[in-house]
Amino acid sequence: QVQLVESGGGLVQAGGSLRLSCAASGSIFSINRMGWYRQAPGKQRELVATMSSSGRTNYADSVKGRFTISRDYAKNTVYLQMDSLSPEDTAVYFCDADIIRKERDSNAFHYWGQGTQVTVSS
Repeated sequence: QVQLVESGGGLVQAGGSLRLSCAASGSIFSINRMGWYRQAPGKQRELVATMSSSGRTNYADSVKGRFTISRDYAKNTVYLQMDSLSPEDTAVYFCDADIIRKERDSNAFHYWGQGTQVTVSS
């Protein structure tokens, strides 16, 4: 079994910062890509940022220059540093990961965390 557990969400005023964490645990041989998505009420889930195993990053245009994704490979953890937050960033934030569970596995399995609420007040 593999679990992704997010933490760090909460309520913050506009212009403030939050740091989200997501730790993967369980039967893990290696992790390819890890990332963050978000879903606001009444909207579809959208990409926020992803980071490959080699460190290559990809950001949504709406968060470029404000959010930073990083990984601690030894801890199987991905972080999202969110600065200059605005009410438009209010959403449930989900982490995801493509995980190879065993050394002999040729394919990675995709997992989602349970989500953490981020609310930005104006």
